[in-house]
Amino acid sequence: MNRRDALKLAGISVATTAVSAKETVKKTDLSNAKVMSSIASLPKNGKGVKIVIVGGGWSGLSVAKRLKQYIPDADVVLVEQNTTFISCPISNLWLVGGVELEFITHSFLDAANNNGYTYFNASVFDIDRKKRKVYTNEGYLDYEYLVLAPGIDYDYSAWTSGDTALEYELRTKYPAGFKNHSEHDTIRRKIENFKEGNFILTVPGGNYRCLPAPYERACLIADYMKKNKIKGKVVLMDENPDVTIKAEGFHAAFNEMYKDYLVYMPNAKIEEIDLKNKKVMTEFDEVSFSDAAFYPRVRGSKLLEIAGVAKDAINKGEANIDPFTYQVIGDPHVYCSGDSRPMAFSKSGNTSNSEGYIVARSIRDKIQGKKNVWKSPHTECFSAVALNPMRAMSVNTDYQWSESNKSFTFFNVAMMQNWHDKSGTDAGKGLIEWGDAMYKDMFY
Repeated sequence: MNRRDALKLAGISVATTAVSAKETVKKTDLSNAKVMSSIASLPKNGKGVKIVIVGGGWSGLSVAKRLKQYIPDADVVLVEQNTTFISCPISNLWLVGGVELEFITHSFLDAANNNGYTYFNASVFDIDRKKRKVYTNEGYLDYEYLVLAPGIDYDYSAWTSGDTALEYELRTKYPAGFKNHSEHDTIRRKIENFKEGNFILTVPGGNYRCLPAPYERACLIADYMKKNKIKGKVVLMDENPDVTIKAEGFHAAFNEMYKDYLVYMPNAKIEEIDLKNKKVMTEFDEVSFSDAAFYPRVRGSKLLEIAGVAKDAINKGEANIDPFTYQVIGDPHVYCSGDSRPMAFSKSGNTSNSEGYIVARSIRDKIQGKKNVWKSPHTECFSAVALNPMRAMSVNTDYQWSESNKSFTFFNVAMMQNWHDKSGTDAGKGLIEWGDAMYKDMFY
């Protein structure tokens, strides 16, 4: 696949840090003087090794901060196409008025200024690993080390079978709400304007972003309907045979608090979506809906293919990296972090943030000629099931390598699912405190 051909997706917006296919193919020419010119005005924040990070999510922000801590003289540049950071974790609370937008909104400029690296607001459309150049709509950046932390893309193929018009309509009219904030804003308006009928939410198969989030969202929207006496129901269509995490606690919430407002459908693998007649078909059921937010399966960012670091034609949505060092196989100058990685760690904010420490140490050890010692990423996750008072559940876990299975498994798991009593309200407070601490960790 030609790297720029990978962007030809019928005008649909592609991965984080990549400009739209139409714009790139028609307007971008690598011989263009503006594109080929280096960015002379970009200040150097360090006299040492030049490290470029693509993607300003939970992982990219953490990598940038830790690199300046571990290698103070490094010239670290974070490339991010968004001008403002709006958090996906905790956004479910914002959808139903549980937190203010200000709480989940933060400044990339503040993060860079507070931690000594450079924030470069640009969109990446190509990477030349032989020449070690990152091409953006604002010029190119040279690098000695490159970290790709571009997050996820949605994979609608199982629902659309190549029907780009249907995919476009699903993306724009029924967004999943697990990437950019515009999707969340649309879903919030849907909730506020919902009058009656079924509101469909879906849970994808595979290792999707934030395992408990679809169930949390279903509970919070049902809570909103219940308190506002809306004549509707949340229909949660789960591709999996059961709730994927915190099953006991979520089932208790479904049955005890939202029996009249939430219908849970396991093994509901969607075979057809009829948007004109507002119907969803599975092998056994047909469900009508008034509104919906369809969450498809996920894959790693298409930037992996553009950079030539995807595993292969079959596993093109995963980075081809050493699972212990995060270094791209065959390229000692490129690393991949966050939700594009192939390891079966939770695709969550806390996990990606903790990986920032690991990747930064791995690069430091590489530069200093030290032996890399792997340390597990950490996942801490809170899930709200109700507001006023806020009740939540939590899970803490590390990971360990299983030599026999050649894979990572959960390790030192601590699960709290009893949201009924004081531990549930304490977890509700803990959710907000956790979010505040994580934002401070990335931005201050």
